[in-house]
Amino acid sequence: MTAPPLVAVVGPTATGKSDLGIELALALGGEVVNADAMQLYRGLDVGTAKVRPDERRGVPHHLLDVLGVRETASVAAYQRETRAVIEQLRAAGRTPVLVGGSGLYVQAVLDELEFPGTDPELRAELEAELARLGPEALHRRLAERDPAAAAEVLPSNGRRIVRALEVIALTGKPFRATMPTTGTPRYDAVLLGVDRAVDELDARVALRVDRMLDDGLVAETRSLLPEGLAEGRTASRALGYRQVLEALERDPERPDLATIREETVRATRRFVRRQRSWFRRDARIHWLDATGPGAAELPARAREVLARTLVE
Repeated sequence: MTAPPLVAVVGPTATGKSDLGIELALALGGEVVNADAMQLYRGLDVGTAKVRPDERRGVPHHLLDVLGVRETASVAAYQRETRAVIEQLRAAGRTPVLVGGSGLYVQAVLDELEFPGTDPELRAELEAELARLGPEALHRRLAERDPAAAAEVLPSNGRRIVRALEVIALTGKPFRATMPTTGTPRYDAVLLGVDRAVDELDARVALRVDRMLDDGLVAETRSLLPEGLAEGRTASRALGYRQVLEALERDPERPDLATIREETVRATRRFVRRQRSWFRRDARIHWLDATGPGAAELPARAREVLARTLVE
């Protein structure tokens, strides 16, 4: 018996991917596999718009809540664990529906990409230098060793600079600061992209941030401080949480909600544009416009694309 296909639902934040993923899983006899890097973290619920268990309509969800906030997310580890889940589902006759907007994580699953390893001692040494000298000094070193990578990595992005210097030291090869949009496919996957008109999506982002604040984003952030959220290298940078942490540093008792909202909306809109740029370069994606009233027809149109593509 032929194994079920892998279906991926991708696109920018706040377009409606999660709901569509559940609809498709129900229609196809499938299960959802998370491809949002920040939804890997336990406790990052409100700020990542994680679908609550009572909203999942009985559809199993995988790769949610698998990391503590102190842990650092790894694309290589995600790739390994997600592929194992996908292959188990397909072997059992269940359709994996990969849902998320973390472009590199999606690509790591779909395509044959290899990621250089890490060396804890070397990483610790570079991070100590970062703390002592600052990111600009390390960026100058990167520019000497790999000008192309330095041109792609912001001088303020200390974490990325450290990773670039680590890879160069370990492999003796240039650091690929930007991954290829497509590689050799691992699966015969069908990719569905969900997007909306820019003005509508900007408005949805603002409403999403308002809802997060109403639903207790600040309280959730405070509750995660004893778990080590502020020290977490990846989780502390999640949109919304980062802005709340900065506000709590300025005023632990009365964080400025207006500033949190403004900064989170602005950062999320920038992130949406980067997501759109990443996914739009992938010619394999079948795009679905969820703008306005047409959003209600999204599941039916997605099923039509799937039926046509799978027959072809």
